[in-house]
Amino acid sequence: MKETKFIAFSTQKGGAGKTTLTVLTASYLHYVRGLNVGVVDCDFPQFSIVDMRKRDFENIKGNELLCKQAFDQCKRLNKKSYPIKDSRPEDAIDAGKEMAQDYDLDIVFFDLPGTLNNPEVLKVVSQMDYVFCPIIADKVVMESSLVFARLVNESLIIPGNGRIKGLHFVWNMVDGREKTRLYEV
Repeated sequence: MKETKFIAFSTQKGGAGKTTLTVLTASYLHYVRGLNVGVVDCDFPQFSIVDMRKRDFENIKGNELLCKQAFDQCKRLNKKSYPIKDSRPEDAIDAGKEMAQDYDLDIVFFDLPGTLNNPEVLKVVSQMDYVFCPIIADKVVMESSLVFARLVNESLIIPGNGRIKGLHFVWNMVDGREKTRLYEV
């Protein structure tokens, strides 16, 4: 049996693009690269990804053309949409393991709330294989992301308190017209 990878885009600052990056990456890997992925939406009480999927299905149900296009896409790719499950942080890892087994997934993405004040969120982060920390060209967000990365590194990675194999920064919301020294970091 293959080992499913657990991945999160995580930082303690809201508005850095965690949810957007999760959906875009999951969709690209599932529909374009052919990997089997799932998403556990732990961003209680928002559950943005779960709500997004519900809206998509409602829009498709109410529109004959969209319904046909969705059917044609599933047929062409020989793939259904990837599974999404809502979960509170304290149940997220079990939900991810169950989803991985039920759907034979290569990757499970976890959409986490923008806080580490909840010890359950830190536990979830500790069980990721890879954590990608979105940064944007905003001093407050960047400083917050650096604090987050330092906390994860010092409390989880260095002492071996978890299974994190890699913690990486990812630039998001880059405006090529913008001139800032932050992009040179």
